[in-house]
Amino acid sequence: MPDRTRLRLSGIVEESIVDGPGLRFVLFTQGCPHGCKGCHNPETHDREGGFVRDVEGILAQYDENPLLAGVTFSGGEPFLQAGALCAVAERVRARGGDVVTYTGYTYEVLLARTERGNEPDIARLLELTDLLIDGPYVEALRDLELLFRGSSNQRLLDRKQRRALAAGKGRNVA
Repeated sequence: MPDRTRLRLSGIVEESIVDGPGLRFVLFTQGCPHGCKGCHNPETHDREGGFVRDVEGILAQYDENPLLAGVTFSGGEPFLQAGALCAVAERVRARGGDVVTYTGYTYEVLLARTERGNEPDIARLLELTDLLIDGPYVEALRDLELLFRGSSNQRLLDRKQRRALAAGKGRNVA
């Protein structure tokens, strides 16, 4: 069973304006299976690298800044540690913050994984995410003018857009 009380991270940025809307607290998760050519964070790929922090300590650090709009989960691949990130997301939302999650998977791939019924943490993290930025980084599609993204194949998907995508595939998603 995955540990829901601790996260393996490559870094924490306490104040960012480039990783989602408003002033963000950013957790860079450690571990990534995608291996995107030209990745901005290649040091995050090794699943055994980085450092471990407990959820309580992360939340205490988040609480130090009342100006934060919310938390951003970046990586690495956040969905590798969905359970512990759910614990952070639930508590940030309870404090009035929002959740942005970056992933190298597409929303459709994540949704299909949740439909198998054996990955409830992925389903829950999708539910808790206000803005999903999906898709692998594609170096040939790099565009420095894009808001919050590195390549033009990556999408900014809010809850309404995700519901529409799921409905188009005949799926029931909140």
